[in-house]
Amino acid sequence: MKIGFDAKRLFNNFTGLGNYSRFVVKALADHYPDNEYRLYSPKIKSSSDTEFFFHQNTISLKKPHGLQAKLGGVWRSYCLGNVAARDQVQVFHGLSNELPVTKPNGLKTIVTIHDVIYKRYPAFYKPVDRAIYDFKFKKACESADQIIAVSEQTARDVIDFLKADAKKVKVIYQGCHPVFHVKYSQEQIQSVKQKYHLPDQFILNVGTIESRKNALLILKALALMQEKVTLVVAGRATSYQQELNQFIQANKLNDQVQFIHNASFTDLPLIYQSARAFVYPSFFEGFGIPIVEAIASGLPVVSSKGSCFAEAGGADCLYIDPHSPEDLASAILDVWRNEANVKQRVLRSQQYIQRFEPKVIASELMNIYRSLV
Repeated sequence: MKIGFDAKRLFNNFTGLGNYSRFVVKALADHYPDNEYRLYSPKIKSSSDTEFFFHQNTISLKKPHGLQAKLGGVWRSYCLGNVAARDQVQVFHGLSNELPVTKPNGLKTIVTIHDVIYKRYPAFYKPVDRAIYDFKFKKACESADQIIAVSEQTARDVIDFLKADAKKVKVIYQGCHPVFHVKYSQEQIQSVKQKYHLPDQFILNVGTIESRKNALLILKALALMQEKVTLVVAGRATSYQQELNQFIQANKLNDQVQFIHNASFTDLPLIYQSARAFVYPSFFEGFGIPIVEAIASGLPVVSSKGSCFAEAGGADCLYIDPHSPEDLASAILDVWRNEANVKQRVLRSQQYIQRFEPKVIASELMNIYRSLV
């Protein structure tokens, strides 16, 4: 079978959507090498993250040339369906919420929708961005032969907010990068702790530092606790950082909170393994991949009730009211103090996330591809 992918994010995005794209294509290439995989992108960047895709006999790369290269966005949105059809692609998979407008006869299409947060929490997005997302997402769901949602929560939102045909929607989860499953040596962990000046004992929060991620709740919980617990927040800063800084100053938490804005992806697994626990009180996510990363890294997880978090973490994480600092403070102290109980919960959580392994996800995707041709 010849399968095409919109690989813009795969080659040019090195966080969530890019990580998902690389995970999917690599899993398929590893476990189903009899197929041909064609990756289409307006720009193709070579990096340590994308190196794998340049050296596989089953993978071919294609980008626009000449005038089309100067209009890469137009080529991707309006020409790519015809390009894929001419290349005799049988199934085309839009990995990041959108599909080409053109859909020639005989070309089957699939789109992965990661979340519809812009509809549920419009205040977090600019009006122009909401309008663009709405057009692209709805158009993709209308034209796709199959819609993949990365969680049951996202599936419900795709049906409710985008009015997608429920018969076309199937949940296939996403997995985390294999580096988070690697057990690093104490020497390697200590080296990264020194590099980022990390404390000996701390709880960790990972993700863009924005209001939806709700890091302020962690600070409020720290302010309530008599026991001094140190927090490390790793993620790109936004204007929300100022609100956090003001709370830290007002509540004298300077010596208990550390921010890392520039952690490399290769260091991130070691930062996880340096921590005592992972705290993720986000209000809403499409899936919550940092929860899976933390469990794979051997950490107990405290996250929010509702949304998709229990889908990502399973029954042995602790789930709190994302509006209650008291609830969060109690959960943090639970994982901080009860080491023996925590180890058993982590082991059960690690068994749970085996459903997100590459082989499992590749098999589920391949079943869909085969059902369409």
